[in-house]
Amino acid sequence: MSEIRIYSDSGLLMRAAAERFVSLYEAGTAAHGRFSVALAGGSTPKGLYSLLAEEMFSRYIDWSQVYFFWGDERCVPPDHTESNYRMVRLALLDQVPVPSGNIHRIHAEKEPDQAAEAYEHTLRQFFKGRGDGSMSFDLVLLGMGDDGHTASLFPNTDVLDESEPRVTATHVPQLDTWRITLTAPAINAARNIMFLVAGAGKAAVLQEVLEGPRQVRALPAQLINPTSGHLVWLLDEAAGRRLSRPG
Repeated sequence: MSEIRIYSDSGLLMRAAAERFVSLYEAGTAAHGRFSVALAGGSTPKGLYSLLAEEMFSRYIDWSQVYFFWGDERCVPPDHTESNYRMVRLALLDQVPVPSGNIHRIHAEKEPDQAAEAYEHTLRQFFKGRGDGSMSFDLVLLGMGDDGHTASLFPNTDVLDESEPRVTATHVPQLDTWRITLTAPAINAARNIMFLVAGAGKAAVLQEVLEGPRQVRALPAQLINPTSGHLVWLLDEAAGRRLSRPG
């Protein structure tokens, strides 16, 4: 299942995302006593994290039941300005009473393959006991770049060919850097996936991703199609203005 929802401005988009986060948290904890979420980097998700830290939303969440993971990370130390972990820590984790044992960052300061292997082990242990061995997060949050990438699934990179739900190191030639990322099958194993996309700069590529021909090597966001979960795209009007089928 998938749907598209468009909001008149980014403020309403963030509020809708926060309300959905709380709703999914309530469903996840009611079903199995905990809520696992893989977080995204980027300026748009950052707005959600800051809002969740505010009392109007934070009061509905028992943070001891929330387990934080990351969908991808830059290969930098955790205190680096480009670290996804650092961004989330400052916007949300330092602002709410979440136990330190519930925070599972990617140790991306290590050698890339070593960091990926260690993080996959962390995920396997957390999800141990599931018969299919999948990494079934309650929620995966995603953004989308103006080149159609999501997480660290960049156009024309080898990680796009991965067929197993796992964590991998990936070299991004266009940025001349290494990243650690969940593969598309790992993301697609989630119970819920939520894209947050805002700004006119994303409108053209978003139309290609959602309404254009399937060309996953050029537009990796097209790879995101949950195995049995629910996918929702939350957009502001600027990002969704070129779509012919608004939500």
